[in-house]
Amino acid sequence: MTTLKFGMAALMGLVVSLAVHAADVAGSKDHPVVSRYAGSEILKYDEKDFDSFTLPTGQVRDRRSGPSASQALEGRITRIHYRAPEGRSALEVFRNYAQSLKGAGFAAVYECENQACGNDFSYAVNPPSIMHFSGKDQKYLAARLSRPTGDVYVSVYTTAAYGVGGANKNRVFTQLDVIEAKPMQTGQVVVDANAMAREIAATGRVALYGIYFDSGKADVKPESQSALVEIAKLMKQDGALKLLVVGHTDTAGTFDYNIDLSRRRAQAVVQALVASHAVDASRLKPWGVGYSSPVASNRAEDGRAKNRRVELVAW
Repeated sequence: MTTLKFGMAALMGLVVSLAVHAADVAGSKDHPVVSRYAGSEILKYDEKDFDSFTLPTGQVRDRRSGPSASQALEGRITRIHYRAPEGRSALEVFRNYAQSLKGAGFAAVYECENQACGNDFSYAVNPPSIMHFSGKDQKYLAARLSRPTGDVYVSVYTTAAYGVGGANKNRVFTQLDVIEAKPMQTGQVVVDANAMAREIAATGRVALYGIYFDSGKADVKPESQSALVEIAKLMKQDGALKLLVVGHTDTAGTFDYNIDLSRRRAQAVVQALVASHAVDASRLKPWGVGYSSPVASNRAEDGRAKNRRVELVAW
C-alpha cells in the first residue's frame, strides 16, 4: 500500500518528503506538517500568513445554509489541491491521510464519509469546481494537534470524479487545509479620528477593523485600545455626533447565533467607550446585524475577514 511520509524532526515530529514533482503547479510545495499521497500532483496552491478559516464540524444539509456545526479558526492558512495517481480509490487515499495523522498524534475533531457528510459538503470546504462531484464517494476528516507554540488543525477532503471525461475521469482529488493557529500581528493599522470623521461625513458610516475579539466571544481585546481612543477623540471633536455601533460577523454558525454575537460585541464596544473613555452613553446605540450585511463573499477566507467588523453609523 502507498503511504504518506511522516517522521519526528519537525513540527512535533512530522516530516515531509520535499521532492520536486514536475507536474506540480508553479510555486507550490508540500506542507511540512503532512505530505502528499505518493505520486500525487498539486493542481492548486494557496498560502496566507494570517487569515480566518471556517472548519466544518457537522453535516451539510444544503449549500446555502452550510454545515450544521463549524469552528472558527485564525492563523497561517495553507490550502493544497492534489490529484492522485490513476487507479487509486478515494478510500485508499483518505485512509492513508487518516492513519498517518492519527499516528502523528492528531485527534479527530469531526469525520464523515459519503452521504453522511451531505450531498453539498464539498461547498462547505469551498474547493474549486473540479471538486464538486457526487457525494456518493467523499471522505472528510478534521483533526487537531496541540502544541506549546499553537495548535495545528488539518482538514482533509477526498472525493472521486465519477461521471466526467478527459484527464479527470475516475481520478481522486484531495483538498488539504493546514491551519496553524497563531495570534494576529496587531498595531499595523492606526484608526485615525480625522479619517473616521471624513468617511462619516461622506457616506454616513465608517467600517473599523481595529477592534478585536476572540473567535466566538464578545470581550473587547486589549489590542483594541488605540481604536477606542480614536473613537472617543472623534466624539469629543464633534459634540453633536451620535453613533450607532453596529456589529457584523461572517457566516460561521447559525443566523440567530451571529445576530446575538454581533449585538453583544456592539454592546461591549459601547460599554468600553463609556466606562473607560468618558463617552456619554446617550450618544451611542449598540446594534448587531450578524452576517446580514456583508461587504464581500463569505465563500472565501479573505471575504469573511472583511465581513467581521464594527461599523459606526451617524444618526
